[in-house]
Amino acid sequence: MINVTFLGTGTSQGVPIIGSDHPVCKSKDPKDKRLRVSVLVQWESYNLVIDCGPDFRQQMLRENIKHIDGIFFTHEHADHSAGMDDIRPFYFKQGDIPVFGTERVINNFNERFNYIFSKDNKYPGAPSVDINIISAKKRFEFKGKKIIPIEVMHNNLSILGFRIDDFCYLTDVKTIPTKEYNKLKNIDLLVLSCLRIDEHPNHLNLKEAEILIDKLKPKKCYLTHISHLMGFHEEVNKKLAKNVFLAYDTLRIKSH
Repeated sequence: MINVTFLGTGTSQGVPIIGSDHPVCKSKDPKDKRLRVSVLVQWESYNLVIDCGPDFRQQMLRENIKHIDGIFFTHEHADHSAGMDDIRPFYFKQGDIPVFGTERVINNFNERFNYIFSKDNKYPGAPSVDINIISAKKRFEFKGKKIIPIEVMHNNLSILGFRIDDFCYLTDVKTIPTKEYNKLKNIDLLVLSCLRIDEHPNHLNLKEAEILIDKLKPKKCYLTHISHLMGFHEEVNKKLAKNVFLAYDTLRIKSH
């Protein structure tokens, strides 16, 4: 049994957007208020976070998380990684925090977060990490679970999704290489990014997401990485297929 909590379901600017008068940004519905995208995956006593964006501190406090066992990174973009400094409280309690990312992502972090990733001339009080380089070519084990990295394309940028048992998390998707489809069979619970109604060069829109869901045929699919241009949560949710739902911040779901 895997428990999944949506820490954030918004796009890179979050919802509402600063200074915006768009009706969705003015919504009073809590489900229309979206922090930057991330999920907490739990089994037994383990806490795994996928992506660590600029709202990480707020998300950890809201969910009352006391420890984390690792952070998987889909890619290096700021809305997925800018919360890195806020791993400090966990580091002070636990020691080096295990982080997992591709070689490109880790190299990027070495530049942006050198004071965390460098082993030389460590700044006093800075956190440290246990670096694990992964790729879509090789499965790995984490806390008793077999992890299947999945390559997806964010326009022309190769990034990773993750499958754990029959749960699969795919964010910032525009296309999926044909060679990866075998990894996506018999999914119980799929979390898939879907930015808005209109087309976008880097992300699936609603129509494209629906076509992909129909092809993958998960038992249930929850859409995430949602912008204000998707529309009001309650209105859009009513129009989706019976096994497809808009995710929202704090939503908890289970995968068997």
